[in-house]
Amino acid sequence: MSVDMAIIGLGYVGLPLAQQAARSGLTVTGFDVNAAMVQTLNDGRSHIDDLSDADIAEMLSLGFTASTDESVLADADAIVICVPTPLSIDGEPDLGAVVSATTTIARQLRPGHLVVLESTTYPGTTDEVVRPILEEGGLVAGVDFHLAFSPERVDPGNPTYGIANTPKVVGGHTPESTKVATAFYSRFIDTVVPSKGTREAEMTKLLENTYRHINIALVNEMAQFCHEMDIDLWEVIRNAATKPFGFQAFYPGPGVGGHCIPIDPNYLSFKVRSTLGRPFQFVELAQSINLQMPAYVVDRVADLLNDAGRALNGSTILLLGVTYKPNIADQRESPATPLAGLLRDKAANLLFHDPHVESWTPGGVAVTRADDLDEALRTADVTVLLQNHRDYDLAHIAATARVLFDTKGATDAPGVERL
Repeated sequence: MSVDMAIIGLGYVGLPLAQQAARSGLTVTGFDVNAAMVQTLNDGRSHIDDLSDADIAEMLSLGFTASTDESVLADADAIVICVPTPLSIDGEPDLGAVVSATTTIARQLRPGHLVVLESTTYPGTTDEVVRPILEEGGLVAGVDFHLAFSPERVDPGNPTYGIANTPKVVGGHTPESTKVATAFYSRFIDTVVPSKGTREAEMTKLLENTYRHINIALVNEMAQFCHEMDIDLWEVIRNAATKPFGFQAFYPGPGVGGHCIPIDPNYLSFKVRSTLGRPFQFVELAQSINLQMPAYVVDRVADLLNDAGRALNGSTILLLGVTYKPNIADQRESPATPLAGLLRDKAANLLFHDPHVESWTPGGVAVTRADDLDEALRTADVTVLLQNHRDYDLAHIAATARVLFDTKGATDAPGVERL
């Protein structure tokens, strides 16, 4: 029996996509090579922040199933690839999961299939990497099957925008593939935006995140020299944001995290260098600035201790909020990880607290969790607010901590040091 869609990769991108499609009446199968995760889903348990166990139970009641059997792909009218695209140890694109998923699809490919890549990647991947693998069996993209790229726009923890009401860009290998993919997504997404082709759709995602990456780097650098000139950058941004045109507020922080901003611009920089032989200077400068923010935070912490006549070596530093964004448990590329490593290198004693994280092992080294937050605030030499979770009572934290360094500009209470 055929199903409407099969999704390869049941993580932060694939699982919400499956949920929305199932809720819209599509029959959905999920495929993943992680057998334990597949079993967990089929047992009705979620492994991501945005979906609860009740959500998974609802999906199962609507006919969703997860499988490690690749033959389920042959029965699907559309196959959507939602696998991770991290950086390699050398900082270059790692398309291993995309290649593996595409190779799996190729073994099950049949005439009439629609194959869509959603994993973020550099422009040209769909045509230069995915298409040749799919065509090895003799079927031709745009003739025997349809091929498209549609950038994921998942924002974990966003209470306003989800899969259904976030516009979906779609670019096909051929105009007909664009038409078929647009019709497919229109069945469960409110607004679908057809694009000229796969490269334009691939570049769309990179532009979106590179724009954020560069503007965050701008305010991160401004934070450093505004501190030296005794200028309150948070007030400056608040003032500038009153302008009704020509300005969008971005805010400094201890670094950038998540599955997009620290990674996606590197895919674009790689493509520019490998194809055109020259650097993408804005991206590489922004990367340099954002990557050194954890070191800047360590310097500021050391200065605060020095003002009190103490050294960083042997001092107790309490880190509040170790996830990459507020109100979720996701720690992917969190700047708290390199910050912890730098503090350990300076022989600081580390504690952490996060209402969403029970245990934390940055760099493979466990950090003690402060189960009694008030006691930790009173005894730590410096408390560093890295993530402003809604569960935190900032007024209480500011009043209780011996020294509070706020890297998020979340409070202007007297005595609080802000980034």
